[in-house]
Amino acid sequence: MEQRKSARRRSSDGTSNRNMRSINNSREVSRRAKGKNRYAYDEDRRAARYYDEEDYYRERPKKKSSSIDKKKRRPEEDYQNIRKTSDPENNKNRKNKRRRGRKKNRVSRTIGIILAIIQFILSVVLAVNVILFNVLTSTYFLVLIGVLLILLGITLLTQIAAKGKGIGGKIFCILICIILGVGSFYIGKVNNAFQKITGSNKKTSSMVVAVKADDNADTLSAAAGYTFGVQYATGGDQTKSAVKQIEKELGQNITLQEYSNLGEEAQALYDGEVDAIIYNSAYSNIIQEQYSTFTKDTKVIYKHNIVVEIESDTSDESVTKPFAVYLSGIDTDGDITEQGRSDVNIVAVVNPTSHQVLLITTPRDYYVPIPGVSGGQDDKLTHAGIYGVDVSMQTLEALYDTDIEFFGRVNFTSMISVVDALGGLDVESDLEFDTGWESGAEIHVNEGMNHFDGISALAFCRERQALPDGDNGRGVHQQTVITAIIKKMMSPAMLRGASDIIDSVSDGVDTNFTSSQIQSLIKTQLRTNAKWNIYSVAADGTGGTDICYSSGAEELYVTYPDENSVAEISELIKKVKDGETIEGSVSTE
Repeated sequence: MEQRKSARRRSSDGTSNRNMRSINNSREVSRRAKGKNRYAYDEDRRAARYYDEEDYYRERPKKKSSSIDKKKRRPEEDYQNIRKTSDPENNKNRKNKRRRGRKKNRVSRTIGIILAIIQFILSVVLAVNVILFNVLTSTYFLVLIGVLLILLGITLLTQIAAKGKGIGGKIFCILICIILGVGSFYIGKVNNAFQKITGSNKKTSSMVVAVKADDNADTLSAAAGYTFGVQYATGGDQTKSAVKQIEKELGQNITLQEYSNLGEEAQALYDGEVDAIIYNSAYSNIIQEQYSTFTKDTKVIYKHNIVVEIESDTSDESVTKPFAVYLSGIDTDGDITEQGRSDVNIVAVVNPTSHQVLLITTPRDYYVPIPGVSGGQDDKLTHAGIYGVDVSMQTLEALYDTDIEFFGRVNFTSMISVVDALGGLDVESDLEFDTGWESGAEIHVNEGMNHFDGISALAFCRERQALPDGDNGRGVHQQTVITAIIKKMMSPAMLRGASDIIDSVSDGVDTNFTSSQIQSLIKTQLRTNAKWNIYSVAADGTGGTDICYSSGAEELYVTYPDENSVAEISELIKKVKDGETIEGSVSTE
């Protein structure tokens, strides 16, 4: 009995299982007939009804199909892709593409490495130029080296470690290379300018031969048979040297007529007593004080330069202790070392510790003796420049009883260039006046603040006829312009016009400061970033006329020194050297 029931149960189960397999097989056949792949089959199977042991069906939730699923249900496309993948020709093309890509990356990386090498070389060049220029303190130099290394590191990272072509890194490297190249150029330019203007130790006497403007002789050889007027009272050694040179070039001795002073020599040419005169061109302005049209009435047919070394060695002078600088402004277009009248005579007393500057202006017509030249006879201060910048320094040293270690010479044309390169100056005037043509330009000056370009600033400095105090007032204006230049040079305007300033300074300025002394001053300023106090004072005096050593018996306008004014200036010099700050100074802030 039990056996029959068991057999029926097995038979029933087997039939049921067979029926289920048959259903599943028919479904599989249907799916294959519809072209569905095994992935779609799995999805359908999960979504289909299924039969459990309790003989009832449940329906699973349907899953939304995605674009990926749709792609998976494209057996024809998959088949085509498989064919393409297995195609040997396509495999070869893909390999060639990968090979070309790798080749392009190698070329791009090689270019990047070359740019990095160029940047490294330019960084080294800049560092060497900075070392040679020697104006940065050790701290600033280490900061510079650190910045250069960081920039080089950025370039290397963007080229070596870059997965792509590193275009951005290459552009960055090119910009840095341009900056480094321009920086090296300007540092080298400044260094060359320093070498050109510093260490000056010579003065040039320009000896000339002049004839009347309507004379037929235009060359020295055409005047070989002429009678030459000479004078040995002033600059006799230079005159004798010039005579020897003239005779050497002509190959014969010349006929000479000697006079006691320049005035007599010039008058002899006017009167026809001589056919030509030999003199130092620096004396032309002295002759013009007696004969205002002298330069128009004559012409120069020969010129001979005599270069003499200045006997002063300041290379061992320290610029960390108080020192004085003589600033001479000469109205000449020739060589800056050429001797001539000094129309601007300013002494700057500098204390690097207290950061105090004292500017002392002495009138050009100050009536004082010229040491070693005039033999105790008084002369105009401006005439001292005829005998050399060193003689002007000695004259002022004797006047104020102080030592003047350094000098700086500047011609007026270079001043115009410096002011223009700085973008002009804002200068305050204590008067309203108009300048005359003698000052170089006819301009109107307002009382109060004025903005000057180079030509206007020079006219403001040179004008004295329109001023109540004459030369004294002009000295005050010169100090005002110098103070404005100093303040402007300590502002960002110095950077904007740096190139033009360097060019103008190198052509129209010279000094006996050594490069190392100027570099030491710049280093100190960079280290301390100090604000300077500038105090200006002008020597006073009264006007008159008197005989001057350099002009002979002719009386000229002079300024007799005020002894109290001179004594006051001497006391101010002592205060600055002792480290005191003068009340009423103008700050460079």
